[in-house]
Amino acid sequence: MTGNPGWLLLIHSLPPKPPYLRAKVMRRLTQIGALPLKRSAYLLPMNEAALEDFQWLRQEIRAESGEAWIVEARFLGGLRDDEIRERFRATRTTEYGALAAEARTLLDRLRGAGAGPDDRSLEADRRRLGQRLEAARRIDFFQAEGHEELEALMTTINRTAEPTNKAPTSIPEREALRARTWVTRRGVKVDRMASAWLIRRFIDPAGTFVFVGPDEKPVAGGLRFDMFEGEFTHDGNRCTFEVLLGVAERASEPGLAAIAQIVHDIDLREDLYHRAETAGVAALIDGIVARFTDDHRRIAESTPIFDALHASLGGQPAGPPTGAAEMK
Repeated sequence: MTGNPGWLLLIHSLPPKPPYLRAKVMRRLTQIGALPLKRSAYLLPMNEAALEDFQWLRQEIRAESGEAWIVEARFLGGLRDDEIRERFRATRTTEYGALAAEARTLLDRLRGAGAGPDDRSLEADRRRLGQRLEAARRIDFFQAEGHEELEALMTTINRTAEPTNKAPTSIPEREALRARTWVTRRGVKVDRMASAWLIRRFIDPAGTFVFVGPDEKPVAGGLRFDMFEGEFTHDGNRCTFEVLLGVAERASEPGLAAIAQIVHDIDLREDLYHRAETAGVAALIDGIVARFTDDHRRIAESTPIFDALHASLGGQPAGPPTGAAEMK
């Protein structure tokens, strides 16, 4: 992102009780990459995703009897736009540096490890590091230094680990993925919309979808997708759709493989595959997100888009939607 996108400012006032609220708010502000200006004022670049993040946080604060205001801001004195952008970059550069140090340590462990009891620990650490890289990349608004080195390290780690990778034991067998409850985060966007379509069409036509907030209790018996530590979520540089495509055992199907490339580049903000369809699909998804806040409706509206895309890219007809599929 270059130039001046404009700014969003969140100002909050928190009650003294409950005592955990301040820590909860601070943790969430860190997760979304907000820049502190003062103790109770935080800044994000102006874009739809940032506004959504602030709106969710404002709702959480108000639910605990606090107050929060979201302001569209323009700085006329005290700070220049380029100084603010540099502050954002500095924060991410520091984070990338810390993650790179962990990545080098993990790579040394992988290269020195034989088959043994530490294999599972190494795999868990690799997955966690990949998730943290993805989280940092999502809030790297101004291309901070250090991300290229870290991504190169992560690629080397994944290639080094690949020969001995085993399927996570927490993922059920293919036959067990029938008529299940599939759980994901509220505010679905391209990866979760596409994943829900893939689940409904090719994995579990009778499945139920449930959408949860960041602090809600786990759904009993639910299979989590595109969620932190979920059964099906980002793995290294693969988005959730790409992970689920392997579960569906259709990774070689041309239409689905092409959709995976499109979803990957939109979700990870990359231009890895250079597909001509990507910009158009991104615009359609953005339109659905802008028009509808209800997750059920977003998935319903995106379903014909992915059906048509699949057919146009050489996929085998998936047939009509299964009436047993349900959303909550």
